[in-house]
Order: sequence, then C-alpha cells, then structure tokens
Amino acid sequence: MMDVLLIGGGAREHAIARALKKNNSVKLYTLMKNKNPGISKISEKVSLNAETDLNAIKKFAEEVKPDLAVIGPEAPLGIGVADMLWEIGIPTVGPKKLPAQIETSKEFMRNLFKKYKIKGSLKYSAFNSYDGVEEFIDKMTNLGIEVVVKPVGLTGGKGVKVVGEQLKDNEEAKEYAKEIFEKSIGGGKLIIEEKLVGVEFTLHGFVDGKTIIFMPPVQDHPHAYENDKGPITGGMGSYSCSDHNLPFLTENDLDEAKEIMKNTVEAIKKEVGAYQGILYGQFMLTVDGPKIIEYNARFGDPEAMNLLPILKNDFVEVCNAIANGELNKMNIEFENKATVCKYVVPQGYPLNPVKDREIFIDEDKIKKIGAILYYASINEKDGKLYTTGSRSAAVVGVADNIKEAEKIAESAIQHIRGDIFYRKDIGTLNLINKRIEKMKKLRK
Repeated sequence: MMDVLLIGGGAREHAIARALKKNNSVKLYTLMKNKNPGISKISEKVSLNAETDLNAIKKFAEEVKPDLAVIGPEAPLGIGVADMLWEIGIPTVGPKKLPAQIETSKEFMRNLFKKYKIKGSLKYSAFNSYDGVEEFIDKMTNLGIEVVVKPVGLTGGKGVKVVGEQLKDNEEAKEYAKEIFEKSIGGGKLIIEEKLVGVEFTLHGFVDGKTIIFMPPVQDHPHAYENDKGPITGGMGSYSCSDHNLPFLTENDLDEAKEIMKNTVEAIKKEVGAYQGILYGQFMLTVDGPKIIEYNARFGDPEAMNLLPILKNDFVEVCNAIANGELNKMNIEFENKATVCKYVVPQGYPLNPVKDREIFIDEDKIKKIGAILYYASINEKDGKLYTTGSRSAAVVGVADNIKEAEKIAESAIQHIRGDIFYRKDIGTLNLINKRIEKMKKLRK
C-alpha cells in the first residue's frame, strides 16, 4: 500500500485525487478547507483546515506519515508548505517557496526572463508605489501600446485588468493602479505590461528539477460570459484536441512555447534552486510567436480536468518520478482523445456571487451520459450540497473528437441545478473557428 497526502479541496484536487486513486494500492489522506464531497468520498481520512495553515498541515502529515505528498493550489506553495514537508522527510510534488515565486511574484518571473534573456517576454515595469506609474503608462501610450495592470501577488485569478476589456483606456489603467496601492490588492505591488494581441493557450509540464515532460496544450476560457465577454474569472472551462495540438497552433508555435518553458526551468534552478512539480505556462500566440503572459506553479484549474483523465501512465509513478528526480526514466503518454470541460458557477460570479445556496447534482445521470464530474468549491453539510461563492462543479466530456466531447459535456451539465450559470459555447466549433480566424487575420 502507498499513503498519499493531498492538499487542496477544489476541482483541480478532485482531478488529482481521482488520478491517484486509479492506482488501487493508494490510500488517500486529504487536507482541505471545505468538505469537497468528491474528494472526501475517496479519502481514508480528511482534515478540514485552511490549506495555508502550516501547523495543521504538519500535524496531519505527522499523524498519517504519507509516503508522498501532492500540493494542489498555489497558496500553500507560496508560504513554503513543500519546504516544510521535505524537512520532515516527505517527498513532495509541488515546488518549494523560492522556485514557486515563478507564480507568486510576477516581478520575479519578469526579472528572470530579463536576466536569462528568455524569449517570449514583453515590455513591462514593476512598481512598489504609485511613483512613476503615470510616466510609464504615458510612455506606452506614446508608443501606441495599450497596457495590462497586474498586482504582483496572488489574487485568485481575478486581479488582472486589461485595457480594452475591464479597463476603458490607459487613463483608466492609472486609476486601477492607484486602487491596487490604496487597497493593497495582491500585496500592494504591481506590474504594468504591454497588452498582447492574439489567442491564448496553456501548456503544462511535469518537472523534476532537471527534466520537463510536456502535456498536450489546452485552451482555457477566463471570461465569465459567452463570446469571451465579461469579467475575468478563475476559468469557465477548457478544451484539448485529440492530436495533442490546438487548431490555431502550428508545430513550430508549440515547439517555441516548449523551448521557453525549458529555458525557464533551467533559469529557476540557477537562480533559486530546483523546481519540482507541475509548471503551467499561460501563453498568448501573437504574430511574433508565443509570448508568456504568466506562469502557475501547479496544475491549471480547469486544465487538470482535461489532462489527467487522458494520462495513460500511472499518475502515482509520475509523481514519484517528479519527487525523486527520475522523469528522464519515464515514457509519459496521453490518449489521443479530445476533452471539453464546462464549469457551473454561482449566479453573480465572479464579482457578486450568491453563497450558501443549495445545488443539486445528479451523479448517476452524469455518469450514464459518459461524462466525468468534478466537485469544485462546494460545501457538504448534512448530506446536502451548497455553493460557496467560487466555481461549483465541472463536467468533462472525453471523446475521439471535439464535437463529440462537447456534446457529452453539454448533455451532462443539464443534470446540475441551482442558482447557477455556465458558458454554453466552450468547446463549440463556432467559438474555436473564431480563434482560427483571429490568428489568420493577425498573420496576414
């Protein structure tokens, strides 16, 4: 038997938990903030504690004495949970605090690109106070460049604002920059970057400190409403293709993105030490090739739900190879299947979500359709399920092609009821064709 400690209680962690439990010898022990019904059902024991409570994590780890730990979300990585687990002798999948800065500090990430001359960066400047902000934005305006304003620290995917989307113009960007300092959003430091024009995609890699093995690219949909309208969210859904590429990406584009990530892993090692865990690159495909928007130091949510169900290997073996620095000994493969993930979220999400509303999920009917159900930020109380204000649950269709996968996901999501909404257009050929057309126009 093998005892595995999982930290986190969202849909990403439900996907990780299910992938780990495909290995029949695994006993799962989970520490999470809310009681995720999907994870608790397959765990031997659950500790309901904040995922940033170092003492609670240490106590639980010492009690269950796991052979391996897997950290799901970014917040524990940012406070050094991986460092603590290694110190008490537990091999851990998830980077230590300093390498995790690739996500937890956007300033660290941009400076790393500059210092090691990694391709795919962009014009930016970091600020600890409002001094100089207006001058930099004015300089960008004079160059005809619209800007993106990003708090340096973690904001749960909701702190970034883009001119032309959440912000009217570069003048409004100055106002938002002021607000970041006044309200100390994301730690009260910010980065201002040039706005990239193109199509976004994400690329994940398993990393053991030396070797990076790539997963198929995925396209996430961060806007709340259909046709990519509305505020930026943690992600409303995503899709991947059976050929392990995306319809708007050339092989050369994908190779360039992989090269950028390989160079990033090497630079992190030189700068602060080995990176061991999952690395997620969020890219914008532009006329000049892929540019990095930001990195995450863990699986994307929803992308984990596209990738883990089609992983052919035993995920436990992959995790052990990451922790032991032995990925070079593995041949990691993914099924040639397409996947479509759709999220249901509380009405009003992400700005004013309703909370503590009962949600009804017909697991049997979803299973019958052939979809996979992942519980996200749902609280189970007295046998009933309630929304928390974050994303509630996701369904994933897996099939030979996108059209079939989308059909499965769309049919399954009808069996979730409550004060919720979702994006019907994710994974549809109509939306995918818009991406293809956009790149064709830009490349003319």
